Amino acid sequence: MAGKSTKSKWSTKNPYFTSITENYVLNGKSSQKETRHIVFNLGNSGLEYKAGDAIGVIPRCPPDSVEQVLQICGFSGEEEVETNHGQCSLREALTDRYEIHRVSKKWLMGLTERSSDSPAKIEMRIASRRRFSSVDGAMIVDWAARSEQDLPEGYVEMGELGDNSTILLQELISNNDSMEDYIWSRDYVDALGDFIDFVFTPQQLLEGMARLKPRLYSIASSPDFEKGTVHLTVAIIRYHHHERDRTGLCTGFMADRCETDTTEIGVYMSPTRSFVLPEDGSKDIIMVGPGTGIAPFRAFIQQREINKDSGRNWLFFGDWTEEGEYLYREEMDEWKVRGVISKHDLAWSRQGSEKVYVQHLMKKNGEEIWKWIEGGAYFYVCGDKQYMAKDVHVTLMDICSEYGGMSPDESKDFVENGLMKSEKRYLRDVY
Repeated sequence: MAGKSTKSKWSTKNPYFTSITENYVLNGKSSQKETRHIVFNLGNSGLEYKAGDAIGVIPRCPPDSVEQVLQICGFSGEEEVETNHGQCSLREALTDRYEIHRVSKKWLMGLTERSSDSPAKIEMRIASRRRFSSVDGAMIVDWAARSEQDLPEGYVEMGELGDNSTILLQELISNNDSMEDYIWSRDYVDALGDFIDFVFTPQQLLEGMARLKPRLYSIASSPDFEKGTVHLTVAIIRYHHHERDRTGLCTGFMADRCETDTTEIGVYMSPTRSFVLPEDGSKDIIMVGPGTGIAPFRAFIQQREINKDSGRNWLFFGDWTEEGEYLYREEMDEWKVRGVISKHDLAWSRQGSEKVYVQHLMKKNGEEIWKWIEGGAYFYVCGDKQYMAKDVHVTLMDICSEYGGMSPDESKDFVENGLMKSEKRYLRDVY
């Protein structure tokens, strides 16, 4: 197979350092999304890949966040610390060796070793109360306690006073839902602000932090399309939490902090054994890839055209609107004109009075999908695992049941054991 992957000397522990050669937004001006086409130069690395593979990108933590952490803790950043990759400065550790964009549960749990068993409490009692009229200054209330239990009329207890950091920590440790909610939206700048009363040495600061991990992206190009390059389709994550603008760690790194042809970025290939094109190019393929799920299918179509495969290609794509999120529209139109794409169904969920998703178009074309599958077609899904892939899976079983003359149980067995496991004609790349 063209572009077959081979074992490389480059890996997550020994990445190849390269740069981005192209980085532009794919969305229309009206879009509320930011999806970028990013191209990496493979240079003389010897890195090889095939359509369907992924690439690992090693991000760097935002320098402004690193400086904020150092400032809160009162460190210069030049302090020497020990990490899983040996000794380095604290600044380097926070930039390239640990993930500071999201606080870890392990780090929070470690705070208990530096706190008392229970929050320090302050006991207070109301001894007297006086109120005066704002009109003429006359006394309205003149109350004094006659015993420790005596309270003024209308008094409402507001709760205990104490060490807020310790109280918060005990709440997080005792309530897993609270812990997960806290972790989901906070980084170490937030956490250090909340636990300002805790004192750290540079080494203690790192204890419990998650190690910096690469991010995997489905490759959006055939290795034979533009030799020596690898293309990605990346959804840039931006959000606002706790009065600060934030980005995804790796997507923000590529979008905002990598200068074209200049910034060095560590990469390596992550080959797939399962999400591959049929060895027989005469086989038809059905591809369902809304949003950035289009990435591997762009690679598939390029490879099928380069190979001059005779099998038909059916693509289901969708997103919010045609005007804002129709990714690679010109390429798709050209492929349709040349007959490379045999069928092309588009679903727009925020255009018109009804929300239309790819599974709705699958159902609409159910009989023809069944004929393709019955004729030996391969069925691929790429994209959102939590919702889209599940809906597509159920719809596929319904189609096989309705048009294949199967009971629901027979259809489930046919799809999950027959197509997926035995014949390996139903392949998924979901995340």
